[in-house]
Amino acid sequence: MGRHTAACELQVTDCGLPEFLAIAARFGTHRYAFAVTPNTDHLIRFRTDQAFRDIYRQAEFVLLDSRFIARLLRRTGGVILPTCTGSTLTAELFGRVIGAQDPLVLIGGSAQQADRLRPRYRLERLQHHKPPMGFVHDPLAVESCLRFIEAASPFRFCFLAVGCPQQEQLAHLLWARGRARGLALCVGGAVNFLTGAERRAPRWMQSAGLEWLYRLSRDPARLARRYLVRGPRIFWLLPRLNFLLRSPSITPSG
Repeated sequence: MGRHTAACELQVTDCGLPEFLAIAARFGTHRYAFAVTPNTDHLIRFRTDQAFRDIYRQAEFVLLDSRFIARLLRRTGGVILPTCTGSTLTAELFGRVIGAQDPLVLIGGSAQQADRLRPRYRLERLQHHKPPMGFVHDPLAVESCLRFIEAASPFRFCFLAVGCPQQEQLAHLLWARGRARGLALCVGGAVNFLTGAERRAPRWMQSAGLEWLYRLSRDPARLARRYLVRGPRIFWLLPRLNFLLRSPSITPSG
């Protein structure tokens, strides 16, 4: 069978935003797990990259980030999946779940963004580390980042905001090393929205699955290739993905 023609399976956690907020709120610090938030670009990578699929299979929570994909699956195949976008999830965690004394880690974003988050949400225990550009190709930089996170453990939440696939690789390495405790979340550019560095689409565009179009209109030089060249591959690859729902793990706080 030809390359990328055989179907492969993606298990999506069966919970939307309200359900996952409740899970995250009581996850605790007694063990480690990580959540990934696949969008269109991530699904293309998942379908074509075995190493990326291996990482996803160790993720305890797979939360569909794309309302566009959810609508496409429902209309073309009758597949109904819940969505939980990383940007909204991050905003809700900071606004409704995280307390002033909660130990938090932010990987990625700027020092200025971390400084904005602390007073805005009265965070007294937020630790921030910004790895250098291209750090995943430098074993020493990767090790430094992992040690920073592990030294901050146990944490309530570790926000990995260094883009795909770097953030997923970090999350998986933390899992493999077995030293960290707490919940890590791969949230991409969510911190940019939270701190006002970027604006989210109007709510009607979010609900219609058109946030990608809004972002493209705001930054065509950076996003045109992703959305207009790479993105359309999803129409060929999506039928070659089998989506299965799996029940979320429920853990006591610790």
